[in-house]
Amino acid sequence: MGVKERREREKSETRDKILDAARELFVTEGYDGVSMRRVAEKIEYSPTAIYVHFADKQELFHELCQQDYARLAEVFQSSNMPTDPIERLKQIGSTYIDFGMRFPNHYKFMFMTPHPAHGFDDLDRETHGNPEVDAYAFLKWAVQQAIDAGCFREDIRDAELVSQTLWASVHGVISLDIAKCTDPWVNWRPLKQRAEMMLDVTLRGLVRAPLLAKDARNGAPESSEGEK
Repeated sequence: MGVKERREREKSETRDKILDAARELFVTEGYDGVSMRRVAEKIEYSPTAIYVHFADKQELFHELCQQDYARLAEVFQSSNMPTDPIERLKQIGSTYIDFGMRFPNHYKFMFMTPHPAHGFDDLDRETHGNPEVDAYAFLKWAVQQAIDAGCFREDIRDAELVSQTLWASVHGVISLDIAKCTDPWVNWRPLKQRAEMMLDVTLRGLVRAPLLAKDARNGAPESSEGEK
């Protein structure tokens, strides 16, 4: 390895170290509680060294957002998604939960830490709404596919509302697990079981009756008379 390549590698490693430290601090102390000096102290660097890589705290925060949300989008794109619209939504939910469990600190930063308000920059505009690089856009696309295929009840036509409802349901499972899974007060069931039940219950409230009947023929419990 030449001198130039070694320096580039060291620069990349330092940048990653700064980002990892900043992510942890933003999660534990909040955006307002973190300064560039505080990040430098955590990794035992001088503040000057931090400014070599990032102009200010806002740029550092924005870079973390870009990297972490891109990683989530990449996970969705690399997953083998079913062609059936409802099964695809189940797979998206399961993949999202797996991401939260594999990267809990990333998840806490992305979805459990308040973010400062900011406008779109040029890079944001390039990715926003593109299902290939925007995880929420991918979920909304999958929901719209299910709506167009007639999978949901006739009164359910708002892809944004359905997407946000599904997102909230799986977020509840992950955030509760991250925050309380070591609490001995509750006899916790396995995360996979809780996640699958949440997805099943939520989607059953959305799908049209013939699909529920099909599930019943395939071995799922029949709906009660009051639910028909």
